Amino acid sequence: MRIAYITETYPPEINGVSLTVERTVRHLRARGHEVDLIRPRQSGEQPGEADGEMRTMGCPIPMYPDLRLGLASAATIRQRLERTQAELVHVATEGPLGWSAIRAAQSLSLPITSDFRTNFHEYSRYYGLGWLKPVVLDYLRRFHNHGQRTFVPTQATHDRLMQQGFERLEVVGRGVDTVLFSPEKRSAALREELGANDGPILLYVGRLAAEKSVELALCAFEAVRMRMPGACMVVVGDGPLRKKLEDDFPDARFVGAQHGEDLARWYASADLFLFPSSSETFGNVTLEALASGLPVIAFDTAAAADHVDDCDNGLLVPLGEDKTFIASVCNLAWQHRHLGALRSHARRAALKAHWGDVLGRFESVLQETVHAHAGRSLNGAVLAA
Repeated sequence: MRIAYITETYPPEINGVSLTVERTVRHLRARGHEVDLIRPRQSGEQPGEADGEMRTMGCPIPMYPDLRLGLASAATIRQRLERTQAELVHVATEGPLGWSAIRAAQSLSLPITSDFRTNFHEYSRYYGLGWLKPVVLDYLRRFHNHGQRTFVPTQATHDRLMQQGFERLEVVGRGVDTVLFSPEKRSAALREELGANDGPILLYVGRLAAEKSVELALCAFEAVRMRMPGACMVVVGDGPLRKKLEDDFPDARFVGAQHGEDLARWYASADLFLFPSSSETFGNVTLEALASGLPVIAFDTAAAADHVDDCDNGLLVPLGEDKTFIASVCNLAWQHRHLGALRSHARRAALKAHWGDVLGRFESVLQETVHAHAGRSLNGAVLAA
């Protein structure tokens, strides 16, 4: 297949979407498909075109200045699609670059697929803009319903979006690198550096922004310390709330963004993983924590709903019950020396989430979409004749 792959986030930007996009592009190219990556230029890069990649102009996203929106006209992208003879347009993000790509694909009668990755309509309430939720939801619905397939990560997301008027949804799931993220990366030196002593190490990994509800995890840490003063809290990640959270919770350890082997060591060297967000479509960090042998405390949604078995490899909390989340963290933290079974079950759950299976399903649906479109075009030509 000749695939035009449109995304507004890509490494060296580090987030769940960019890393998944990179892995997907790498998989498709390794399988022999021609993938033309269309994305905004990043800091230090120049706009331009090359074999296999087109970098457009861009601008920072409001409230997320380290991320960018892509800017290119539909006419410009159409010219690129014609030059590369694309057979399918896949849109990974829902910004203006993706919208231009959809218009360009429609003008050429090319099949379109897209990813639903982020609950942007839910984010509005975290920034005092709750009145925008129906507007954003309507935009997302119209955006995705232009395509032949929209990929979603979980069955729960599929069911919810179907009720909200989204069409032609396909569940593909997510995988995790169980070689990189492994209990074998546990570091006694790192634990000693933290001064954990007899107390457990609690861990949060993710962006430090309002929609992630990081403060709830930190409040749970404070509750744990009331009985276990030696407990430690490590916060991995960066974002607009970092300074405020550091000021409000001076006893937590903020270590910034971590990547690769360094990130794997932080996971494996902790005792519990706290994931307080209720706005995720998936949350790759949940699988990374499980793969590292960490029991997970999370709300019963997104990846946790699919991969955390309550009381077997972590604890699931009903949505909206913040006090129950804190109590659940305390429950496991106070018995952290007796969680060996939960740790082994966490690892076992993650081993079932193979990237090869996930990306194989994704590739198969893309091929089906191209073949179905070609069949409809051929039938239309025959009828016209």
